[in-house]
Amino acid sequence: MFIEPFGVEIWMNEWETKCAHNLSETCVESLTIEELLTLAGQNATDLSALLPMKMTYGDIRGSERLLTAISGLYAGQRPENIIVTHGTIGANVLVHKALVSRGDRVVVVVPTYQQHYSIPASIGAEVVPLKLQEADGFLPDLDALRALVTPGTRMIAINNPNNPTGALMDRAMLEEIVTIARKVGAYVLCDEVYRGTDQVGGGMMAAIADIYEKGISTAGMSKAFSLAGLRLGWVAGPEEVIEAVSVHRDYDTISVGKLDDYFAAMALENRDRVLARSQRITRENLGLLENWVASEPRIDWVKPQSGTVTLLKYDAAIGSHDFCVRLMEEEGVLFTPGSVFDMEGYVRIGFANPKADLQAGLAKVSDFLARL
Repeated sequence: MFIEPFGVEIWMNEWETKCAHNLSETCVESLTIEELLTLAGQNATDLSALLPMKMTYGDIRGSERLLTAISGLYAGQRPENIIVTHGTIGANVLVHKALVSRGDRVVVVVPTYQQHYSIPASIGAEVVPLKLQEADGFLPDLDALRALVTPGTRMIAINNPNNPTGALMDRAMLEEIVTIARKVGAYVLCDEVYRGTDQVGGGMMAAIADIYEKGISTAGMSKAFSLAGLRLGWVAGPEEVIEAVSVHRDYDTISVGKLDDYFAAMALENRDRVLARSQRITRENLGLLENWVASEPRIDWVKPQSGTVTLLKYDAAIGSHDFCVRLMEEEGVLFTPGSVFDMEGYVRIGFANPKADLQAGLAKVSDFLARL
């Protein structure tokens, strides 16, 4: 089976261990186990509870404790509507493999995480992109979506908050998308891995699984929960979807690690404190980034409403790949080139790093821009 090389992952694999200032990082500043224990009101002594744990496969679909904790993130999802996966990346793969077949029509909002168009294309589906426009605040044009979602459409794939733009569809827009999908009986897959990082209010936009009877939410512990090292994600949705996903999951996952399950449950049971930390970091750092953008005449943007990443539009006669390579080689600062998202003329920045690292990196970018 042929599949397109994964542009953003190839870029990150090549460069992220070589930089001094990683401004391509997509996770909120990662937690240590010690920090997680503190947020959970525990300490190192409490880890003794792990000593008798046998390293078996454990609960195949996820422990009852974990499934209950995940369901608490949703308004209408019960443990039986959840299945645990190897990260959100595993959740997305499984949903596409379980629901999409050769010849199916899949409408995908782009730019987005490459899984959502390259996987269905590799299956032989008809992938129909809906390109987000800067003039629309990188939000989908619903009239254009209505025109693309024809009878027989199998799935609409969206990403909320959006990667790489940071645009956020509100509940009203999600409900409009549901109306469009319902008319043709299409599933709506929403990659919600950045959910919990909205810039205003409680930080948690409504999930598509709670809005639509054929809505499927995928998410995980990496971005908003700062625990990418757990490699734990999930699918939330109708029970028939969970069962279809389970069939494919038996071939490539079996189960997640018991330690991953244990610490993910701990974090989710203390989600208010974990997410409060994430929201403080993302909101304060976005303020720093906003001030920097305002001071740079060669940089423009659509200010993100959520997430940990956004696109910066630069004014320079150089391709985004070469821009990022030169920035890395000359200043040790890592961005992600817009070319990997088919967004030439832009770079993606991650702004949820430690504050001092973000400030130091932006200062070096200013030096670089001054020389271009």
